[in-house]
Amino acid sequence: MMRVEEKLYTLRYKRDEQPHLVIKEAQKCVECAMKNGVPQPCIAVCPANVYSWIDQKIVVSYENCVECGSCRIACPYDNISWKYPRYGLGIALRYG
Repeated sequence: MMRVEEKLYTLRYKRDEQPHLVIKEAQKCVECAMKNGVPQPCIAVCPANVYSWIDQKIVVSYENCVECGSCRIACPYDNISWKYPRYGLGIALRYG
């Protein structure tokens, strides 16, 4: 059985200059962090470590995204604007 890290290696990513993941209101992330006292659900569920909490704010590394959509579902504030990258960009299987 392959580990998640090994599966992620089978992907390649063509970076889109326009992020397909956007935090709607940064203050909602701060409220989420203060309320729970643990990593936000988006951080906990993302298999590609797209989200991180640095200096009391959420940082989104959208270029790591594997387009699973779990962050959008897990966010209790519906605070993540999520769409697929533009055609031909984003993840694809790596062949060879």
